[in-house]
Amino acid sequence: MKLNIAIGVAASLLATTVIAHADEVTIASWGGSYQAAQSKALFEPASKATGITVKQETYSGMSDVKLQVDSGQVTFDIVASGSGSAAHAGADGLLEPLDYKVIDVSHFYPTTYSKYCLGGDVFSTVFAWNTKTYGDNGPKTWADFWDVKKFPGKRAYRNGVAGALEPALMADGVKPEDVYKVLDSKEGIKRAIDKIRELKPYISVWWSSGAQHAQLMKDGEVDMTTGWNGRFDNAKADGAKVAYTFNQALLDYDCFAVPKGAPHKDAAMKFLAEISKPEYQAELPKYITYGPTNKDAYATGAISPEMAATLPSAPENVAKQLPISLEWYTKWEATASEMYQEMMTE
Repeated sequence: MKLNIAIGVAASLLATTVIAHADEVTIASWGGSYQAAQSKALFEPASKATGITVKQETYSGMSDVKLQVDSGQVTFDIVASGSGSAAHAGADGLLEPLDYKVIDVSHFYPTTYSKYCLGGDVFSTVFAWNTKTYGDNGPKTWADFWDVKKFPGKRAYRNGVAGALEPALMADGVKPEDVYKVLDSKEGIKRAIDKIRELKPYISVWWSSGAQHAQLMKDGEVDMTTGWNGRFDNAKADGAKVAYTFNQALLDYDCFAVPKGAPHKDAAMKFLAEISKPEYQAELPKYITYGPTNKDAYATGAISPEMAATLPSAPENVAKQLPISLEWYTKWEATASEMYQEMMTE
């Protein structure tokens, strides 16, 4: 009898341990003010509500996911990603299809989720300038960003292809609505890269993360840079002399994805379902000025009209921007990245 009881207790403890282990997720994001905002608005309250333990890490992007998947040593359950990178990674077999029987996207903007990518926020890639250098009379267009005579000074630019080629074509006179038509060929990609090559002597820093380009502006290390609007708003709140415009910005969204072979896939789907609810998404703009992908977030009352007007997804701001084409990134990102890296290392 004692032996049976002991076995039963041991089995019960083992089951409890397995359940506890299953109710956890490891989330990788990009660090800095962005991940801090995600943590406060999404990860911490959702962990408390669901009982799912969250372990947070920072990572460099889908290249890290590829290394894990290829080696069979997957430790990430959820990763934050740009929509284009996730589309490409999904096509390459690096991601799990998302379970939309568990995750409710019925009130999402229709372009902010896909088979492998669940929209977490809407953001803009903008050009920002140092107000100590230019005052309020900074660049108004990408052509101005390229105009080193009218706007002399040090530039920073992204060290990867995402969000890098579209501005170059607009600076070269291509209308926003024609950008992806031009980019739909090697010749068009070369045209964009050649335009960046013109600016290369004036680019003092090739940035690789949002935390980095925000710090560049806080330190006054460059006079203008490309980057993400929310990072600049947080830098300004910390005392940076920085301003930006939504004019000719690239309208995009960050998303969450689940790596292929994630150790806690079921818990990941449940957690993504939780943080997609409007009450969580309505909290994010309080910490970083990125818009929600769940339309119902605006109906919670947590986002004031004044705050809504500063967000990339506000109608008047959307009208000024070029929406990112996921189809282009899926088709051309690998080719364009090779060409871009060749230009950078010349």
